[in-house]
Amino acid sequence: WDKEVGDFDKSEVDKIEELLKKYSMDVSCVSRHNFAGIGVHDVNIGDDTYNHHMEKLKECIDMAKKLNSPLVRIMSFRKEMVLFGEHGAEKWNVSDGAWNKLVELLTPVVNLAKESDIMLVVETGNNAMITSCFLGRKLIDDLDTKHLKVLWDPANALYCGENPSKNALDSMEGGYLGHVHMKDVEVAIHQAKIKCVALGEGQMAPHLQKISERLNQIGYDGSMSLESVYRPTEGNFEDGFNASITKFKNLYS
Repeated sequence: WDKEVGDFDKSEVDKIEELLKKYSMDVSCVSRHNFAGIGVHDVNIGDDTYNHHMEKLKECIDMAKKLNSPLVRIMSFRKEMVLFGEHGAEKWNVSDGAWNKLVELLTPVVNLAKESDIMLVVETGNNAMITSCFLGRKLIDDLDTKHLKVLWDPANALYCGENPSKNALDSMEGGYLGHVHMKDVEVAIHQAKIKCVALGEGQMAPHLQKISERLNQIGYDGSMSLESVYRPTEGNFEDGFNASITKFKNLYS
């Protein structure tokens, strides 16, 4: 249908449900780009932009319930580079009030999740306020909610310097992790560049086995998705999927 999740009409959702049952498939997470790409200082609770994203979130929640999916993804607005600082940095480097505004904007979101009895997951995004497991945990704690967990994309978190097989999952102990996206990339932060590669051929390679072991250590029992964003030269995304799926299954199934 060439539509994003949350834009399907009732007949299309019914068809999706029919196909899932036919092929005995489950939906691990309903993932729309809710609250993505918007500056926290450019939106307010109750304005048209905010209300649009809230309505689309409600549609995603309804779809998740119909399809028996346990999770609905949200994003965390657009990245402000420096959120915290001290010894002068709080004056010259920190985006003033950005973190508090993020918490304010997401408070009605987690309240909706509580009312709807659904678990939300916030993704560690490249161009998002939440770029790391550390910040994801802090957000959940500051919101004081039991209806938000972290959707960890360790390859994305490479771009903010969080080590995928060391300190990242330390922050997830205690039940903070809700879902995992797995892919491989080569990042060059100083060049503002990311190159997608087959799983195990990029900067994630030394971390993949350690992640598997660490997930078991913290008792993670959720799902992991192979994020098929790699497209080989003169190939397509299906070719990229085929280049990664065997290693993915060997490591994580």
